[in-house]
Amino acid sequence: MKRLKLVMLFIVLSLLLAACSKENIETNMNEEVLDFEFTTQDNEKLSLDDLKGGYWLADFVFTNCTTVCLPMTTNMSNLQDMMKEEGLDDKIQLVSFSVDPDRDTPEALRKYAEDYDADLSNWTFLTGYDFETIKEISIKSFKSLLAEPPEGDDQVTHGTRFYLVNPEGKVIKYYNGTESASMHTIIDDMKKLDID
Repeated sequence: MKRLKLVMLFIVLSLLLAACSKENIETNMNEEVLDFEFTTQDNEKLSLDDLKGGYWLADFVFTNCTTVCLPMTTNMSNLQDMMKEEGLDDKIQLVSFSVDPDRDTPEALRKYAEDYDADLSNWTFLTGYDFETIKEISIKSFKSLLAEPPEGDDQVTHGTRFYLVNPEGKVIKYYNGTESASMHTIIDDMKKLDID
C-alpha cells in the first residue's frame, strides 16, 4: 500500500511538472549557450543577456557563401514573413551569427540583410569576434561543426541547422535550415510556446 502511494505520488508530480513546462514542443537538444557580447549589423552590441527572457532562433551563415547560406537565409527571410502573418514577429528574435567575421563587417552584414529583405527589428546579424570564438560557440553550444576554409578557398564549412533557444539561454531544438518545409514546423512549434 505504501509503495502504491509512492508510485501514485510520483505520477502526479511528473504530470504537474510536465504541465508547468514552458516548452509544449518536442525538443531534441538541451545545451547552454556560452555567454557572448558581439557586434550587430548596426555596429551596436548584442549579448546573450539581452536575448534572455525571450525565445530566439539562431543560425550560422556568411555573406560570401556560395552554397548552403543562400537557401538558409532565404528560408529565414520567408520564416520572418510567416512570423509576421502569425503575429509572432514581436515575440521571437532571429539571430544570424557570421562564421566569417574577418570579412563580415557590420556594413557587409547590413547589405546582406538588405539583399534578403530582412526586417532588422527582430532579425540581428552578428560579427565582431575572431574565428576561434565563433567556432567554440558553434561546437560547444549548438553542437555544430565549424571549420576554416581549406588552403586556396574562401568557403567556411559550417552546419545548416536553425536552433531554437529558450528564455533561459538553452538550445532546445534544431531544424533543417535548408528545407523550406521546416519553416512550417518552426512556425507550428512557435505557436505552441508559452510566450506573451
